[in-house]
Amino acid sequence: MKAAILHPAVLAALAAAFLFGASTPLAKQLVGELPTLLLAGLLYLGSGIGLAAIRVVRDRRWAPVRLRADEWRWLLGAIALGGVAGPVLLMFGLARTTAASASLLLNLEAVLTALLAWVVFRENADRRIVFGMLLIVAGGVVLSWSAGGQADAGWVGPLAIAGACLCWGADNNLTRKVSAADALFLSALKGLVAGSVSTSLYFLFDGSSASWGAAPVAMLVGLFGYGLSLVLFVLALRGLGAARTGAYFSTAPFIGAAIAIFVFGEPVSPAFLAAAALMGAGVWLHLTEVHEHEHTHGLLEHEHSHVHDEHHRHAHAFAWDGREPHTHWHRHEAMTHRHPHYPDIHHTHGH
Repeated sequence: MKAAILHPAVLAALAAAFLFGASTPLAKQLVGELPTLLLAGLLYLGSGIGLAAIRVVRDRRWAPVRLRADEWRWLLGAIALGGVAGPVLLMFGLARTTAASASLLLNLEAVLTALLAWVVFRENADRRIVFGMLLIVAGGVVLSWSAGGQADAGWVGPLAIAGACLCWGADNNLTRKVSAADALFLSALKGLVAGSVSTSLYFLFDGSSASWGAAPVAMLVGLFGYGLSLVLFVLALRGLGAARTGAYFSTAPFIGAAIAIFVFGEPVSPAFLAAAALMGAGVWLHLTEVHEHEHTHGLLEHEHSHVHDEHHRHAHAFAWDGREPHTHWHRHEAMTHRHPHYPDIHHTHGH
């Protein structure tokens, strides 16, 4: 296997974490200018509208997406949990939880994503990957713990935030089921739904007058930090599976803290250095993973961008100009072979 750090899906996961992590200190600059719920809605709407526009420009039209009936169920479930239930629970919990406790609890997303992937969806995991994920999450806990703060007054707020993390963990695993589809379409639809829900909740429950001068900036931050980040996250799900993608993405808080230090001049703390060591060790364990054994591919038909590698040696029922990568509906015949691999969309076999 070529070095894992050169694997496109690994680079996509780390780039997604970078964009999302970078958006946190940028969004923080807007908190005083826009109400929290409205800001969340604009970030998501900027993501959805921007990605939809990019897709229209790319295809010169709004091209339909070919999904099977069962894939539509996975996608709608992911949107309902991650785009609707998750943000609602988060906003409910944030209003009843200290900032420090909320930061700590948000580390549950990576843990729950991995647990659902391993226990419910039967993704492969070995001790190296589990330990690496725990180190990355531990780094996030150390980073969050340094925020300090008073104890929470009750359990309702923390429980709501934990529920939001469970929704996002399920969302990540359900999205993985449809990650072969057009990442721009999936991400645009999620952004539009989540943004519409958060913005509607703002007008329904708050409705206070707000200065809209910062709205374009918020939507632009959302396009990069939420939209393009989600596109890369979907591509990483396609190539790595939910658990590994979630682990890499968990480095986002560290990236946000690093940007806050080196760009906005916040002081370097011992907690930042400890988090860097823990996350660095965890990422290294993931990057140096080699998983190889004889495995069998069952009959499979789907559509995604691909090149004619050892898993895509098919003929074309149309005139092909020879360009790669390209996208079309194709069929994988059953085969058995051995090579290093990740639990990607072509390797969902048991062990």
